[in-house]
Amino acid sequence: MSQVYRLSNGGRIDRSKVLSFTFNGQTYQGFAGDTLAAALLANGVDIVGRSFKYSRPRGIIAAGSEEPNAILQIGATEATQVPNVRATQQALYSGLVATSTNGWPNVNNDVMGILGKVGGKLMPPGFYYKTFMYPQSFWMTYEKYIRKAAGLGRAPLENDPDSYDYMSHHCDVLVVGAGPAGLAAALAAGRSGARVILADEQEEFGGSLLDSRETLDGKPAADWVAAVVAELKELPEVILLPRATVNGYHDHNFLTIHERLTDHLGDHAPIGQVRQRMHRVRAKRVVLATGAHERPLVYGNNDVPGNMLAGAVSTYVRRYGVAPGRKLVLSTNNDHAYRVALDWHDAGLNVVAIADARHNPRGSLVEEARAKGIRILTSSAVIETRGSKHVSAARVAAIDVKAHKVSSPGEWLDCDLVATSGGYSPVVHLASHLGGKPVWREDILGFVPGEAPQKRVCVGGINGVFALGDTLADGFEGGVRAATEAGFKAVLGVIPKVLARQEEPTVALFQVPHDKNTARAPKQFVDQQNDVTAAAIELATREGFESVEHVKRYTALGFGTDQGKLGNINGLAIAARSMGITIPEMGTTMFRPNYTPITFGAVAGRHCGHLFEPVRFTALHAWHVKNGAEFEDVGQWKRPWYFPRNGEDIHAAVARECKAVRDSVGLLDASTLGKIDIQGPDAREFLNRIYTNAWTKLDVGKARYGLMCKEDGMVFDDGVTACVGDNHFIMTTTTGGAARVLQWLEIYQQTEWPELKVYFTSVTDHWATLTLSGPNSRKLLSEVTDIDLDKDAFPFMTWKEGLVGGVPARVFRISFTGELSYEVNVQANYAMGVLEKIVAAGKQYNLTPYGTETMHVLRAEKGFIIVGQDTDGSMTPDDLNMGWCVGRTKPFSWIGWRGMNREDCVRENRKQLVGLKPVDPNKWLPEGAQLVFDPKQPIPMDMVGHVTSSYASNSLGYSFAMGVVKGGLKRIGERVYSPQADGSVIEAEICSSVFFDPKGERQNI
Repeated sequence: MSQVYRLSNGGRIDRSKVLSFTFNGQTYQGFAGDTLAAALLANGVDIVGRSFKYSRPRGIIAAGSEEPNAILQIGATEATQVPNVRATQQALYSGLVATSTNGWPNVNNDVMGILGKVGGKLMPPGFYYKTFMYPQSFWMTYEKYIRKAAGLGRAPLENDPDSYDYMSHHCDVLVVGAGPAGLAAALAAGRSGARVILADEQEEFGGSLLDSRETLDGKPAADWVAAVVAELKELPEVILLPRATVNGYHDHNFLTIHERLTDHLGDHAPIGQVRQRMHRVRAKRVVLATGAHERPLVYGNNDVPGNMLAGAVSTYVRRYGVAPGRKLVLSTNNDHAYRVALDWHDAGLNVVAIADARHNPRGSLVEEARAKGIRILTSSAVIETRGSKHVSAARVAAIDVKAHKVSSPGEWLDCDLVATSGGYSPVVHLASHLGGKPVWREDILGFVPGEAPQKRVCVGGINGVFALGDTLADGFEGGVRAATEAGFKAVLGVIPKVLARQEEPTVALFQVPHDKNTARAPKQFVDQQNDVTAAAIELATREGFESVEHVKRYTALGFGTDQGKLGNINGLAIAARSMGITIPEMGTTMFRPNYTPITFGAVAGRHCGHLFEPVRFTALHAWHVKNGAEFEDVGQWKRPWYFPRNGEDIHAAVARECKAVRDSVGLLDASTLGKIDIQGPDAREFLNRIYTNAWTKLDVGKARYGLMCKEDGMVFDDGVTACVGDNHFIMTTTTGGAARVLQWLEIYQQTEWPELKVYFTSVTDHWATLTLSGPNSRKLLSEVTDIDLDKDAFPFMTWKEGLVGGVPARVFRISFTGELSYEVNVQANYAMGVLEKIVAAGKQYNLTPYGTETMHVLRAEKGFIIVGQDTDGSMTPDDLNMGWCVGRTKPFSWIGWRGMNREDCVRENRKQLVGLKPVDPNKWLPEGAQLVFDPKQPIPMDMVGHVTSSYASNSLGYSFAMGVVKGGLKRIGERVYSPQADGSVIEAEICSSVFFDPKGERQNI
């Protein structure tokens, strides 16, 4: 199809570069420099999608990020597809493939379109809640079909082949928006020598100047833009980011910028290039030059394709050389919108009429239109349009704005394009992200940024400054102020001269009246992306939803990717009029990041795959692989799970490994345990406050087990800490808790107790830990060390330094199995050599490597807990029957002491850790299984606890478990029951959680 709506000349496009693309399976052509929206309009494509709720045909309305309808699926393959891309922001490239996100069997003929004709009655606001109530058994069916009918784009199912990136910046001045105000601000700040970042969401800098009729210093506005951009490029401290949307404004002048690096080149990035990048910027000062969005007027059938924003029509005509129609009707309430009629006329096209809601406008542009013979109908507006898939006529009638009524029958004008302008809404989204309340300005009929804690300056359209000369001056002044406040001396510059134009005030018109009431008039859409009508807003207020946030949620006004860009002010005005209050009394809804959608790829950056979850290997990993280990992931580490032999399954291997440890000696790689080196004159005092038990008197050479609690008194980690010197300790943590414990220590030292002189260093990777456990572990270790291992010279819970395998080592006599055990710590680079010597010496003792599953069985037989498995963030030390580990007389209140002594934490019948012994020794209690006291109680049963750990034990001769039971410590000897999904019930006896060697004799031999 030829580009039937392409003008023969004009625009900033390169007509020598023809680009072919497809939309909904049809091939079209455009030019380099087009957006996808411009190319679609040039080819006469009217319908780009179907509406969210009513499946009405929708066309392109806008030319920028405010576009609500042209939300498309982009990508030639499943893997490269990106959902919810605005056609107005997608640069055209050769081979681009785009599809509509809804419409069946196709977007032009949608079966669901019948709802668009009757949907107002069938689907009013809240109809989901009112309609799909009964029968309850149908809820899942309702949800299935509602989800299928609703929604926008579809997430691709295949892996994205592209790479994404992020960068962190510090700058003196960040300028958001590169329109006239933003360029002026960046130039003023850049000339001062400040580090400046200028970011704009469009393909090129210039904003409204790229399609402006204005001149600067007597030359086209685009020439000034080119000169400023060229100068900015030469400034060494200035970074220019086109195709970069500032999506979020966060605390302490931290902003996120989403840059689309290669989206204009193809549906995937060229080899070696990054597709998109997220910039994370800390700025001393921020200049918001985000401009303003033109507001549409709300009138009957204003969503039929062919209804567009006046400014967007001018953009397509002047910037892209596209006339999206032949016969134009303009409906406006302000002077600036007359520009589209003049642009249309200058392009040799037919301006049927201008309907101006004002009584007797006499501004410069108005008089220019009159001089060109364009018909102007004053005190009038388009009150409805006609057409099913495209506008065919517009009804223009006289209106009384103050009385909100139609004052004449009007006339139908044949046309194929209706351009409307209801004024301009400053883009306050970013300025509101931190909760700053926008302030209503009656003189501009819009909200501007209010007071905020951020160190920012607002310039240009966001400030309600719209005249070009004033905008440039405001931008220069804002740039100078930002640079000066950042510590730089401003350099004076000359503001270009702009022809001053006389403009008359805009009349307050948001919803155009109709001769029928709102509920009976043709649908008047306020938020086209979410199918919110004026009638829906009025209904919401009648039903009692008076808060602006409640109106938003009940009607979906400003939801989704739209964030109220076009509909917010009109919706607020309609709600306010319905309730008889003013717009400032109504207030605005909350704007939230992100300003426009961001791909998950850009959010993740390079933090994906192995970089998202780095795989960590111990120094002994190669030996484990060589010896046939099966691995499990524990806190990013690859830990040996078990070591199968001769086709053993996990159960046989674990049984063999357990027997070897109990009978002789086993070897465990415990290198993954967190290790934190703690030093400083206040190290003891710090440990006293961190741990639940006392540490003041721990002697050098000794070690102690400790629990850590959060402020609420709940256990969140445990481990053994050894005293290396008077002011030097080595703390061990759980494998998965190492990072969070270190962070926790740092937070408390820096924020709560900064007076304590104590320092922390993670040494987890520096030391490899080889654990020898079993009755023959002393004999084996004595073969390779010079340390005196006699039980009196080296008692339980002490440590010694010496040589192991000829390598300096720290050896700790600690046990997590209940057996005689030694933890050998050596510098990680020497670990493999030490291991080989231990293995060689261990052959005579049948040294058996064992993994984490065997470790779990052995520790559970002894009743030792694993934080995160036997605890769930709601267990105090007393709940775990570990009151012995609580220093109740310590002089300083340790973290969690007050929390665990709250009324709820000391009440009767709390869940407490106990042992569970199935009455039938062949039955096995599944981990996580719920427990009840009365197995015959009808559903819903009273759950009294659950199983935390459960294993089969050859040493015990029966299966056993640990679990939490309400009041469990007082119920020793009683029975508890676990109903299973298959209807069976497992009966178990509540017993001590220590099943094996309760006196601890084996670890003390």
